[in-house]
Amino acid sequence: MNLTDDDKPNPRGQLALQVVPLPSDTNANGDVFAGWLVKQMDMAAATTAGRLSRGRNATVAIERMEFLSPLRVGSQVACYTDLVDIGRSSMKINVEVWTLDRDKDRMRKVTESLFVFVAIDEHGRIREVPQQD
Repeated sequence: MNLTDDDKPNPRGQLALQVVPLPSDTNANGDVFAGWLVKQMDMAAATTAGRLSRGRNATVAIERMEFLSPLRVGSQVACYTDLVDIGRSSMKINVEVWTLDRDKDRMRKVTESLFVFVAIDEHGRIREVPQQD
């Protein structure tokens, strides 16, 4: 995570997923579960990996994650993905999460992390990622 980029007003990458957390996504204190947010990030990255690999893929690693600001119920949560590297069978995809609170005009960054995926075939074996156009 590059914390020096946190003052930039715009997310990096393409919008891959947008969702609104509900009260059922919170803990007893009313805060959105970190696990809920990681799930959204994984879905966003998996969508991008699936498009790149043109098929099935699996998450094999998630790098360190820090939460920069709280996530509030009812806010619009946007996951942006950016391809960092592509190997023979693997894809490294950075995911940034930005939120727009109901009472604000400006988005703010919540967190980011690097997700690593491998392309797999219908039998669950690692396969090559097709050449990108």
